[in-house]
Amino acid sequence: MSLHPTLQPYADAWTHSIEAISELVTPLVEGEWNRRTPCPGWSVRDLVSHVIGLDCEMLGDPRPIHTLPRDLFHVTNEHQRYMEMQVDVRRHHTAPEMTSELEYTVIRRNRQLRNESRAPETKVRGPLGSEPTLEEAMRNRAFDVWVHEQDLRAALGRPGNLDSPGAYITRDELLAALPKVVAKNAGAPAGSAVVFDVHGPVEFLRTVRVDAEGRGSIDGTPSLGPAVTLTLDWETYYRLACGRVTADVVKDRIKAEGDPELTAAILLSFAVTP
Repeated sequence: MSLHPTLQPYADAWTHSIEAISELVTPLVEGEWNRRTPCPGWSVRDLVSHVIGLDCEMLGDPRPIHTLPRDLFHVTNEHQRYMEMQVDVRRHHTAPEMTSELEYTVIRRNRQLRNESRAPETKVRGPLGSEPTLEEAMRNRAFDVWVHEQDLRAALGRPGNLDSPGAYITRDELLAALPKVVAKNAGAPAGSAVVFDVHGPVEFLRTVRVDAEGRGSIDGTPSLGPAVTLTLDWETYYRLACGRVTADVVKDRIKAEGDPELTAAILLSFAVTP
């Protein structure tokens, strides 16, 4: 048996992004591993450690036994503590140690994917004792690795791959969260519609509609007389939705029309990643 067709796009996206990450970090000298990334408290080394650690967990490796320092200002909740464990345990690893472990982990994951015969709905181990399906876990890895590839590109001044396979999986993940952002978090009124017009390497137009009960839904058709229309480029969209920037930092890249209070509430609630 081979990888289920439903899972293949996630495997392809993960492979594309992880190879890009490897290409980005392999030539780095020791000091460059300490560069800050858009992730609070994380250097290039920390971010690559995170990627390695979560793929090791996908391989079924045991989590490290490690005590976190008490002075990590960016670690404020249980989810962050969970993620920090794989990072802090590698914090003093050298550049050759990092690239060697990354290369070895990629080899092992590629072998795992070649031999993967489980059904998409199979339950697997997830963070903090969760049990996502294999499909959910692979989709999350494709999403996570693409976003972190972009974090590394930002840290190293090497833009690219904004329209790679992982970008489209990221788009779909972020759009799935949009009805909740608009209807629940931002409190858009019943019967209203909010349009998102995104241009650039990944283009789309989506309308979030709020029904009479205040529930949000999303579709690809325009709305006549929306309460708010937000026009922005894809890079700004994903950076906002992934919490890499706040709206005030990129306000010159956002065109907003309609209710200013609702616009402000939507942009304030836009980040959907932990």
